[in-house]
Amino acid sequence: MTRRVYLYFIATIILGAVLGGVGVYYYLWDTGRLMHPGGFNPKAAAQNLKKVLDLTDAQAQQLTHIFEESAQKNRDLHKQVDPQFQAIHMETRAKIREILNPEQQQKFDAYVKAIDERHHRHTPPPPPPSPPPQ
Repeated sequence: MTRRVYLYFIATIILGAVLGGVGVYYYLWDTGRLMHPGGFNPKAAAQNLKKVLDLTDAQAQQLTHIFEESAQKNRDLHKQVDPQFQAIHMETRAKIREILNPEQQQKFDAYVKAIDERHHRHTPPPPPPSPPPQ
């Protein structure tokens, strides 16, 4: 009898963890806090709005074109601005290194390297290039 109670207890814990994880995933997905790994999908967004707004096929195609154009403008802006952000980032690190002694600088460099590697691993791959508008 005791063994059965332990099994029920363990099964309850596992089921609770699984259901909790699924619930959190769907909550994040529904609220938009969970980003799709491939980034914004213009065709999926257009199909979703087509259903919600009862759009015609022509309107959905125009909407897809609008989304793709906007996504391209966003990518262009990122390419233009990212080097400026990187420069500020590197300047900040250099200023921090200036106030550290040599031992602290070594620790800081190792710390920064670990952060950069972790950031690089968790950065989603860039989206595939959009086909040219027809």
